[in-house]
Amino acid sequence: MTTLQRYLVRQLAASVLASVVVLLLVSLGGVFADLVSEIARGRIPAPLLFSQLGLRVVSFLPLVLPLGLFIGLMMGISRLYRDSEMAVLAALGQGPRQLLLPMAAVTLPIVLVIATAALWLGPLAERVARQAVQDANRSFLVAGLDAGRFVELPGGRGVVFVGELSPDGRSFKRLFVQMQRKDRVDVITAVEGEMFLDGGGRFLRLRDGFRAEGKPGERDFRLQRFQVNEIRLPDPDDARGDPLAGRPTMALITPTATPRARAEFHYRIGVPLLTLALALLALPLSRSPPRQARYGRMIVAVLAYVFGMNLMVLGKAWLAAGQIPMELGLWWLHVPVFLLAMVLVWRDGALLALRRAAA
Repeated sequence: MTTLQRYLVRQLAASVLASVVVLLLVSLGGVFADLVSEIARGRIPAPLLFSQLGLRVVSFLPLVLPLGLFIGLMMGISRLYRDSEMAVLAALGQGPRQLLLPMAAVTLPIVLVIATAALWLGPLAERVARQAVQDANRSFLVAGLDAGRFVELPGGRGVVFVGELSPDGRSFKRLFVQMQRKDRVDVITAVEGEMFLDGGGRFLRLRDGFRAEGKPGERDFRLQRFQVNEIRLPDPDDARGDPLAGRPTMALITPTATPRARAEFHYRIGVPLLTLALALLALPLSRSPPRQARYGRMIVAVLAYVFGMNLMVLGKAWLAAGQIPMELGLWWLHVPVFLLAMVLVWRDGALLALRRAAA
């Protein structure tokens, strides 16, 4: 690689790095706000805030990195035009096509990271995040319950108090629980007990206690004494929507895979392919006169990215619904974008050759 190419690689890499950092910071703020909202609604235990934040940022990489790469390349190449460096390079016989090698040196490592995140790291982070929430819901300690303190149940559906907790947070002594069920109230006390799971639900097995059930303001109350009693705790809402998001990529293309699973597979492999197409498209879209506004083409870049990602999401839904043949996948989107980018790059170099011939 020549000195000029190394200079171009440094310029493009610095621009891409700045764009990615800014977008990651913006995404981090949005993810943090979303997590705080889910914690307030009882979907996620509060102690898992930072671990869930890190895992969700990993899941967002396939969405953030393509836009950061696209905008960074356009900003770096546009600066070369704006500062008349491309005019100097053209005088030296270095046209726009000579930027392809420096662009590839910057683009290919990022595309590799995107492919790793989309095909392996993102689904793994999704599975780890869900498993962490499930494990937390099995323990009073992780859920934020301290011995000797009244704690509100997830979603504001009751209050629980325990006098002592075991080290693993699953067994306890001197329990008091008050739960609201529509317009009725349950008040339960017990000397000791433990938490266990059965059929996906969370239950308390209580020993030697009392239970009072009724409607406040009325005399319709029932008082029971029990030796052993099992009650079901309110289920926390599912914090993550699509169950396919955490499934391993190779499990999406098994012979028994559903159309939704195969559509998810095409979407995952489509993210790095769309990133390559957008990176190639950045070269012709970055051409600008020296006096043009500095960020005049950034709106075009953002709109192109949003349009491409929306088409991928729509294509995924169409594949899952059977409106598009599964063999076609998302190639109907990637191939035209690649062809358009190659035609524009060829036209860019052809125009430069014509100008040289005319000169």
